[in-house]
Amino acid sequence: MHSPHDPYVRVRGAREHNLKDVRVDIPRDTLTVFTGVSGSGKSSLAFGTIYAEAQRRYFESVAPYARRLIHQVGAPAVGEITGLPPAVSLEQRRSAPGARSSVGTVTTLSNSLRMLFSRAGDYPPGAERLDSDSFSPNTAVGACPECHGLGRIHRTNEELLVPDPSLSIREGAIAAWPGAWQGKNLRDVLDALGHDVDRPWRELDPKDREWILFTDEQPVVTVHPVRDAGRIQRPYQGTYMSARRYVLHTFADTKSRSLRTKAERFLTSVPCPVCGGSRLRAEAMAVTFAGRTIAELAGLPLSVLAAVLSGAEADGAGAGGEETARVLTADLLARIGTVTELGLGYLSLDRTAPTLSSGELQRLRLATQLRSGLFGVVYVLDEPSAGLHPADTEALLGVLGRLKEAGNSVFVVEHQMDVVRRADWLVDVGPLAGEHGGRVLHSGPPEGLTQVPESATRRFLFPEDGRDTAPVREPRTPSGWIRLTGVERHNVRGVDAAFPLGVFTAVTGVSGSGKSTLVGQVLAGVLADRQSGEEATGASERFCASVTGLEAVDRLVQVDQKPIGRTPRSNLATYTGLFDAVRKLFARTEKARERGYGAGRFSFNVSGGRCETCQGEGFVSVELLFLPSTYAPCPDCHGARYNPETLDVTLDGLTIAQVLDLTVESAASFFAGTPAAERALRTLLDVGLGYLRLGQPATELSGGEAQRIKLAAELQRTRRGHTLYLLDEPTTGLHPADVEVLMRQLHALVDGGSTVVVVEHDMAVVAGADHVIDLGPEGGDRGGRIVAAGTSAEVARDAGSRTAPYLAKALGG
Repeated sequence: MHSPHDPYVRVRGAREHNLKDVRVDIPRDTLTVFTGVSGSGKSSLAFGTIYAEAQRRYFESVAPYARRLIHQVGAPAVGEITGLPPAVSLEQRRSAPGARSSVGTVTTLSNSLRMLFSRAGDYPPGAERLDSDSFSPNTAVGACPECHGLGRIHRTNEELLVPDPSLSIREGAIAAWPGAWQGKNLRDVLDALGHDVDRPWRELDPKDREWILFTDEQPVVTVHPVRDAGRIQRPYQGTYMSARRYVLHTFADTKSRSLRTKAERFLTSVPCPVCGGSRLRAEAMAVTFAGRTIAELAGLPLSVLAAVLSGAEADGAGAGGEETARVLTADLLARIGTVTELGLGYLSLDRTAPTLSSGELQRLRLATQLRSGLFGVVYVLDEPSAGLHPADTEALLGVLGRLKEAGNSVFVVEHQMDVVRRADWLVDVGPLAGEHGGRVLHSGPPEGLTQVPESATRRFLFPEDGRDTAPVREPRTPSGWIRLTGVERHNVRGVDAAFPLGVFTAVTGVSGSGKSTLVGQVLAGVLADRQSGEEATGASERFCASVTGLEAVDRLVQVDQKPIGRTPRSNLATYTGLFDAVRKLFARTEKARERGYGAGRFSFNVSGGRCETCQGEGFVSVELLFLPSTYAPCPDCHGARYNPETLDVTLDGLTIAQVLDLTVESAASFFAGTPAAERALRTLLDVGLGYLRLGQPATELSGGEAQRIKLAAELQRTRRGHTLYLLDEPTTGLHPADVEVLMRQLHALVDGGSTVVVVEHDMAVVAGADHVIDLGPEGGDRGGRIVAAGTSAEVARDAGSRTAPYLAKALGG
């Protein structure tokens, strides 16, 4: 028995995922870092076991009915955990927040600012004092009635809807109309209404053109279609919809991304004419503080907002309630200070959450927690350094230290060695991934890892020569250049950028400096325009004054960290095409041929071979009175997803369900000699994903794993022509040992004649690049310029670059 004052969290018999009956003791009130290669089991221990058990215990104290309203992660597979305080989880959320979510709502700073305007704002003479909800665009009392609090409205015009007025309606003059039968139907309805569909558009009466494109009327008319001779032609009742109405309806309501993208080409987004983009009613916009409206303050970078509030505090602004204004302003300044300390001072309160990276979102929530005043809890964080430039990591460590000093335990899953070195306690899990991991190799002070030779972390944490340097390589010579002049997008203003072809380029800079804007939006946009023809986004015209060098690129491949699927039905095997090959192999077995089973029989997504009780899910939802619904293995297939007849067919002794349960590594041995499956499995092994199961649901994969699966799917394709690969922080979520594996693949692509451009913070990757483009010098309005460009050695010597000293260290300087 442990004493109630036992200072350790003691885990016994942890078996979550690949953990092998783990037994570990972790001291409370410390900064403890969990390390290990990707898939080793560190997240299963920190999040899947420790945090999940803390949450389970908390929910047991909550009224049963209230539990229905809260998402629960489920009870972990563990024997016992003692000494565990309440826990707060700050994970890297993969799902995108809603468009109305913003920096202000995530940090709750908007609430404080609205309260400041409500209680201490300067109101017009005779105006009634407003409550704080009246200053929110997300409430009925605050939102502008014209744009419903969005700040922008979508409009269209004749030039957008009819790009070529020399065509007739029958020839497709109204480009915004749908294709196939639906477009023909609209044309036939117009014909039946008496409009000439065969005259060139420019020759039609302007009043008719106006009605055809913009009317809100929806007349119904009997149409006598003229189609192919010999076919039965039946009259029907056709309803007319103007081009504007069709485009706005499609843009607002369609679930198809391609249809929405097409509709967007015929629309312009303009500030709301009523609120001017402020999103608020006129009554709220009439109130000021320090001479500015709430919309003006919310649009300032937080570092500038802090300066304005400080000046207002000194000047005694808010004459209506000096003490109230002082208290609210002091609170706002203290909370903004925490956000700017984490390197996010370039963000504004009205910056929408979907435009933030997962690392930025997590740091915003971390800043909020720091001001919460909680103590005695365990904070469990998922790679808080993700997306952080090395210059910002020091501030992050300061914030984590203050959480600990406030009387909390901070448990961090982390790959950044600078963070690991500052830990009080280190839990290293491994030695490898999947079934070859799941053991605690070391639990103790970091220096104790020097005595653990099987640890993959040891050589990166304690390099033998005393320096964490990258191998020096001779830079490749570019085969050509893509040159973008006069780039204008977000905070990248008037920039001329040149990207070399046939080499490996790394784009660096502090958070918010404009890296993702330049690469992910501008460069990707202009390349996509060239490839997509009529589906072009117009990025070339919107973002740049001129672009040269695109003709040398035959193909663009953008590999991001978005999920490979949004439901458990999507998995590694289905995404890479491996599942098609596996199902065909099962269909060729003797028993399958005897029974007439085709490849479709072995899919769990369609009826026939799947278990109909669970619809091929493998589990069923169980409704519990007064408790949240829970999931249990299907009582008929016991999680196999298939019916007994399908499972009766085996391939070399394994059923289709057992094959899906194989790891990539095991499957590579099982399918040796089968070319259709071998290629896909080999590329998955090459990018370090041998530990994943073939049937592992997409919802269980991290962003880094999803990105590497996409890369593997691309690697197995036969490469045609010059391909340009764009990757946004491909090393996120990767242990340094996994980064080495990934970099070998990316450099192999370049050696094969392709171009690779990565946005990256890992200095070991940047040091190995042929060309480096460094943006900055700071984030937000103080960034957006190319500070330095050249070889890694040249950038490392640039005195104006914040990246230079860290890059020099990685190069051994």
